[in-house]
Amino acid sequence: MWFDTPAYVLFLIIVVAAYWRLGRRKQNLFLLAASYIFYGWWDYRFLLLMGASTTIDFFVARSLEKSDKASARRALLITSLIVNFGILGFFKYFNFFIDSFGHVLTAARLPAYKPFLRIILPPGISFYTFQEVAYIVDVYKGKIAAAKSFVDYALFISLFPHLIAGPIQRPGHLLPQVQGERSFKPEQFYDGIMLIVSGLFRKCVIADNCALLVSAVFAGNFGKPNAVVLAIGAYAFAWQIYGDFSGYSDIARGSAQLLGFHFMINFRQPYLATSLQDFWRRWHISLSTWLRDYLYIPLGGSREKGYKTYRNLLLTMVLGGLWHGANWTFVIWGWLHGIVLAIERLLREQLPWLDRPLRAISGTWPKRIFFFHVVCLGWIFFRADSLETAASLLRGLGHIAWRPEYLVAFKFLGLFAFPLFLVDLYIEHTGEEYPLQYELPIVRAALACGTLACIAFFSANQANAFIYFQF
Repeated sequence: MWFDTPAYVLFLIIVVAAYWRLGRRKQNLFLLAASYIFYGWWDYRFLLLMGASTTIDFFVARSLEKSDKASARRALLITSLIVNFGILGFFKYFNFFIDSFGHVLTAARLPAYKPFLRIILPPGISFYTFQEVAYIVDVYKGKIAAAKSFVDYALFISLFPHLIAGPIQRPGHLLPQVQGERSFKPEQFYDGIMLIVSGLFRKCVIADNCALLVSAVFAGNFGKPNAVVLAIGAYAFAWQIYGDFSGYSDIARGSAQLLGFHFMINFRQPYLATSLQDFWRRWHISLSTWLRDYLYIPLGGSREKGYKTYRNLLLTMVLGGLWHGANWTFVIWGWLHGIVLAIERLLREQLPWLDRPLRAISGTWPKRIFFFHVVCLGWIFFRADSLETAASLLRGLGHIAWRPEYLVAFKFLGLFAFPLFLVDLYIEHTGEEYPLQYELPIVRAALACGTLACIAFFSANQANAFIYFQF
């Protein structure tokens, strides 16, 4: 991306300072302009693409609200879905299908070819497309009224804190905030600053340091894959992606609060989950609830008993995996999660005589440890750049070897992962959004200063883009 952390902080300060000097209508116009500058700085052509889809959906929603004819409304809905998913599919999956077709030709010993066209993926297209689809579907179902102001709707789609990597905002939650009056609230502003500091710590200290181990493992710098190397890579990536994405979500939520908006919580201590279903209630909540409400339930959800429920679960997770990226590794990652979720449902609904004893004899922590490792197994496919890389690492499970640097790697991982683990335990117990949330301002200020000192001294000496920028 065109910006790094200092540039973003400077941009945010300038925007916030100017924003609170304006009235609501001017605030929305100003924020829309700032958001479009933010998005279009890297490549203005992508700004035109987002603007086009925003314009189409604005007028489709207005037409949906005015029409009483079921067939016309259905045609408008289908048109919007085709446009949105057509744009997303072309830009995100064109290269994937072309490359896959080339591999098929090579496997069949047919003449190889070079793709005549490579498509660049617009930043954040997966996030704002899902937000547009949610808006159109909710208007179609009568859950919300269509926005009357184009500026309000365009700002709902493009508000810069969530634009690049979410959280995916629900129309019924964010749009009324865009349309309503906003007032400066010192406590909300203060919490916003604390969330940004929390996000910077998670990203710069936890995620970026864990990334050093992850890169070394997946680049083969630890030698031939074995069970110990696999554990280092899987554990390190688990905490890297969690620190990275929860850090971004905290920064996004904190930035929104500085502007008077409230974004939904996107993470609730996911590695303390006691089942995979529980994990998805805690991890990337804005995506998991979107998949549930706009894909799983429309497919039939669990209304139709039997194999169709398991089919819907599996299909939802495979498509959720493919949403993350145009690579077979993401398909396998989604498939693994779908299989485990289906097994959990099978035990719970069809084999209760087996499920109840299993739950009775297994305590909370054994279940947490077990499902953490299930998630880590999936993370290997999520992180690997190809199925060959993932398979190579997994083949190492049958071998155990030890080298002195492995102990150093585990100590390094513990140094940076354990603090976030302790923070999660504290937040799980207190229900706060960040530690000491309800303490006196002076106590929280001291916490922020200490956190900033940790960021200054322990940030990894490298510049890593947020992982979810690629999606």
